[in-house]
Amino acid sequence: MDFKLTRFAPTPSGFLHLGNLYSFLVTKALAEKTGAKILLRIDDLDRERYKSEYVQDIFDTLEFMEISYDVGPKTVQEFEQEWSQIHRMNNYLEVLEQIREKKLVFACDCTRKKIQQLDSSGYYLGHCQIRNIPLERAETCWRMDTFDTDFIKVKTFSEGVKSYTLPEDSAFFIVRKKDKLPAYQLTSVIDDVHYGVDLIVRGNDLLGSTLDQQILATSLGLTSFQEATFHHHHLLKGPKNKKLSKSEGATSIQFLRKEGKKPQDVYQILGDMIGSKELIQDLESFKSSLSF
Repeated sequence: MDFKLTRFAPTPSGFLHLGNLYSFLVTKALAEKTGAKILLRIDDLDRERYKSEYVQDIFDTLEFMEISYDVGPKTVQEFEQEWSQIHRMNNYLEVLEQIREKKLVFACDCTRKKIQQLDSSGYYLGHCQIRNIPLERAETCWRMDTFDTDFIKVKTFSEGVKSYTLPEDSAFFIVRKKDKLPAYQLTSVIDDVHYGVDLIVRGNDLLGSTLDQQILATSLGLTSFQEATFHHHHLLKGPKNKKLSKSEGATSIQFLRKEGKKPQDVYQILGDMIGSKELIQDLESFKSSLSF
């Protein structure tokens, strides 16, 4: 099975941690296995949390771990001038207009607190769908109407085409935020289509995002995304079996570098975390630990 392009798609909202690195390495391994080139696509539309030092950390981490890629920026300046999502804003706005014209969305003014009050699960279950709030009202987001969603087909790398039903925590997903900026599910699809990505590697925790994005791609007739192949890998877990997050400083690659760790040491830490019986100390031994 040969592919043209896969991608690393980190967000510059904190310093990269071991979970991010694990995803990069799984992507790198799959790219080498399938002949795909790798795009570095940095998702920076969350401007409140964006810091250029977090972008620099992405380059530093890839260089430190000697992970190469084929397409994308090499410096913070090059990223900000040529590759930032800000430069593709017109693409996103055009798609939002198509979504509006196709009547695929409804406006929602619910706060997180209100959503929690409406349902103790904390999931948004479509409360505003019948309220007919004008789409241009201030302080409203646009949510996809997923009420009649059928089985969602996803082409997977290891198991062929699989069918899923949409879980409650992925229903009625947001495509335009209250600040009128396009939301992640939309920008991720449009960017993958824009660059021609046909192999998408991400953690199991993002399966819901994959399903949302397939709904969006199907609604808009974006066949290249519908036909893309996905691989959802296991997540690294930290202490107490908790998912790693960027707020956990001790798991950041930057922290490990400052501690004097070498790439070989980081590979060994990853090997311990995934419970490998064999010693992992470089990319080749890491690839041997994977089963695709």
